[in-house]
Amino acid sequence: MIFNKTKIGGVFEIHLETKVDERGFFARTWCREEFERNGLNPKLVQCSVSLSTRKGTLRGLHYQEPPFAEAKLVRCTRGSIYDVVLDLRVQSPAFKQWLGVVLAAENRKMLYVPEGCAHGFITLEDESEVLYQMSEFYHAESTCGVRWNDPAFRIAWPEKVNVISDRDRTYPDFK
Repeated sequence: MIFNKTKIGGVFEIHLETKVDERGFFARTWCREEFERNGLNPKLVQCSVSLSTRKGTLRGLHYQEPPFAEAKLVRCTRGSIYDVVLDLRVQSPAFKQWLGVVLAAENRKMLYVPEGCAHGFITLEDESEVLYQMSEFYHAESTCGVRWNDPAFRIAWPEKVNVISDRDRTYPDFK
């Protein structure tokens, strides 16, 4: 894997190193030693998958509060998404800054989201499937979020929102 730092400390865009032969390719998508070597949380306790059937489906922006804060490794395995990380770490030089990356089945990129950052995405195609690997178990009482269109962040989403949950649509303004 190739770990590329981004403008937000602790957020990495990860590219697969494919080994190509007459059958196709083989690539590693997870290695505890490589994550540790790059200063990333190597703990992996849960994996989830989401399928969004319609282009313009927005999910997020979600995070879990301490002591259940989680790091996420996100990969789009079918279709494509515009994946957003929002830095909510008060001590971070990038506090309230966001980063957007296109993750697609074709480009095979992954995005590492550290603890203290909110995460969300909008689908760029119908039938987009996303795989998440998390460092902490889901803990409903610690789950939080910020609104996708909160003026405090000015996230530039590349698609019109066609589908969004009531919860994601009604988060209060960020304080």
